[in-house]
Amino acid sequence: MQVLIIGGAGFLGANLVRRCLAEPEVEVTVLDSLDPHLHATTRHLQEVWPRIRFVRGDLRDETLLADVVQGQEIIFNCAAQTSHPLSIQYPLLDAEINCLGNLKLLESLRLLNSKARIVYTSSSTVIGKAQTPVVNEDHRERPLEIYSANKGVAEKYYRIYHTIHDLQTVVLRFANLYGPYGKGFQEFGFINYFIHLARTGQEIRIFGSGMQTRNVLYVEDAVDILWRAAQEPRLVGESWFATSDQHLTVAEIAQTITRVLANGRVSHIDWPEERKRIEIDQVIFSAERLRSVLDWRPRFDFEQGLRRLLQLENQPS
Repeated sequence: MQVLIIGGAGFLGANLVRRCLAEPEVEVTVLDSLDPHLHATTRHLQEVWPRIRFVRGDLRDETLLADVVQGQEIIFNCAAQTSHPLSIQYPLLDAEINCLGNLKLLESLRLLNSKARIVYTSSSTVIGKAQTPVVNEDHRERPLEIYSANKGVAEKYYRIYHTIHDLQTVVLRFANLYGPYGKGFQEFGFINYFIHLARTGQEIRIFGSGMQTRNVLYVEDAVDILWRAAQEPRLVGESWFATSDQHLTVAEIAQTITRVLANGRVSHIDWPEERKRIEIDQVIFSAERLRSVLDWRPRFDFEQGLRRLLQLENQPS
């Protein structure tokens, strides 16, 4: 089976590469731009390098896309500009990657490989602030910043290309992934950033009281559901929340990290005005629709995921 992973050198992509390679008779091609602004390198692919085909290139390069999508049976698009603050600072760049890049990919598939199954990794933040006690796929979308707005626009592209052109598109909405190969930068996921701070003995500074809730999902569970979603035709044409049942406060997340890693410390600071404007506060997600199709449950709760991460990091190379 031929599998293409776009953005395969990133956090989610590097974990997905390993999940795909665990399957028999799977050949993996990785496409990644290695954009230094996104702190992308091939470092996390070195141990699997002999087993993959790597292509350096950008999702916005139509000529390159036309070449790499041909012959692929499953395509995972994990490529994105993922920083909420950077999307506000550079809105045109975010739109070029998260909107135009996806549109170019879909056009390449329509013209050159309409039989492939394409799985797009979206974000739970497309809904904005929760308007109901539990958020599912029926919740309206009122995103609070550019990144989330553009991810929502891209979701619509995938649905339209399925409806009009019969492309086999699946959209999965993830929330707050953490685990191996995460980036230790604040703008690329706060849990991995907190882990980096604790690991290096630094202070984890929480905005406000830290009582706002977040869904958490260990990345091994995320890539498992990505692989399974790519095999399930009943998911085609729709967007699905792919979240765990575990919702913790930001303060609980920080305290658990420092306790399990036995390092770092937690403090509280005032909200920066820009961050307060885009804060989603309390939100509880439901992935029951996805689970009703896949009969899937995550293997790791938050503490188990942290201990799994430590175990992997302590293994001899």
